Amino acid sequence: MKCVSVSVSVLLWVLWSQTHGVHIRLQNQNCSDGVDAAVLADLSAVIHRVDRRFLSVTIDASLASEEKFMYLLSSPKIRTLAGALSPAFVRFGGTRQDFMVFVPRRPGPGSGEAAEPSCAELDLPSWLEEKLKADWTQQKLILLREDLQRKYRRVKFTEPNSYEKKAGIRVDGYQLGQDFTRLREMMSESKLYRDAGLFGPDVGQPRDHRVDILEGFLQTGSGAVDACTWHHYYVNGRDTSLEDFLDPEVLDTLALKTGEVLQKVQLASPGKPVWLGETSSAYGGGAVGLSDTFVAGFMWLDKLGLAARLGLDVVMRQVFIGSGSYHLVDDNLDPLPDYWLSVLYKRLVGPEVLKVEASPSVARSKRVRLYLHCANRNRYGSGAVTLMAMNLSKKPARISIHALVSSGTVEAFVLESEQPGEDGLYSRSVRLNGVVLKMLDDKTLPDLNGLRLPPSEHLQLPAYSLAFFVLTDARAAGCE
Repeated sequence: MKCVSVSVSVLLWVLWSQTHGVHIRLQNQNCSDGVDAAVLADLSAVIHRVDRRFLSVTIDASLASEEKFMYLLSSPKIRTLAGALSPAFVRFGGTRQDFMVFVPRRPGPGSGEAAEPSCAELDLPSWLEEKLKADWTQQKLILLREDLQRKYRRVKFTEPNSYEKKAGIRVDGYQLGQDFTRLREMMSESKLYRDAGLFGPDVGQPRDHRVDILEGFLQTGSGAVDACTWHHYYVNGRDTSLEDFLDPEVLDTLALKTGEVLQKVQLASPGKPVWLGETSSAYGGGAVGLSDTFVAGFMWLDKLGLAARLGLDVVMRQVFIGSGSYHLVDDNLDPLPDYWLSVLYKRLVGPEVLKVEASPSVARSKRVRLYLHCANRNRYGSGAVTLMAMNLSKKPARISIHALVSSGTVEAFVLESEQPGEDGLYSRSVRLNGVVLKMLDDKTLPDLNGLRLPPSEHLQLPAYSLAFFVLTDARAAGCE
């Protein structure tokens, strides 16, 4: 019999087991033959602990196409926005990163050179910021034209799979690993860089000869790097659609690719950390009108939840600022929906991942996706957990919890588009618990407070929404 219910109701039925696990039953209450299956969430132990800088960012290398645009990083607004994402790694990313040359410069005593000013001493004047933003708009058009013509200056080094396409030279993984090993030796002989980290090979996701590059690199270079890095994008930004951004099957491709990489790395170098050194929704600069809008948040939050659960240690978002349409901060230096999602993740989610498993019948739906971590201990007490939830459906969902955790306070942080319905998915604004998020001034973020729900209150998950539910009294043994 076909289910014709108007809304989907997800019931989390929690039973405290002898192993301190949590059983969650998902049931469609409006349909006699709806889904009725068990999901196990074990609060007794942590299955993986990510790096404290798990959510990290890249800066698009195109910003350095002319040195003057790098001064935008001294904007008070940019420094405020970046500070809210700390702690994090920062990496130059994008195609033009392949053609950047790092030149260390450190004035020595008696050299006659003045020391570089500290960040605290830098404050970009407002008039210069406005001029640079206007110039950057024109510069992006120039860079786009050069990309189409494959014009790149100062070709020195790259990612191997991209290098063959752009420079016409094939570098195999075995040779690349030897080069990394030699670089590590050179770093160990340097007083300045002997304690620095080395990460690579930053190869694209497994496909065709990229698999050979990764395998070859691991044979000769796995011992030289502190973490093995690779890149992942779900779709091609030039021909994707809104439906792709909401498609559970598209989201699940991350698990397949991650499994391939983890298997190869662990065989060659057991215990070696694996990072997503560059990642976003769509490659090719992102998808115009999608990657910088509310709908991109589903790919982003699902990637954060799934990557941590699978065992990746760091995820570096392409980009914090730069060209393309997958940025967290737009050309006017205003934060986009994925920025606010990232800040909430930083504030609410701890590095400890808890186990959640769904039965096959529940997995077939995939429209309501859940991930569970210990809550951020800098903000919440011992034993608290954060449930990350997303509803890819146009129908609302409802989450009910047993007295085990509902007897205490639940803080809800529900993100929705500024406009309701499917049209709102294209919005570049986001509401937190009904309030549109925007900076109060160039140096002040708004209060990002949760909504405190009374005990036994159902957790409401509106259509097309993203949410963090902090269960402050969960008493999770794995989080104490």
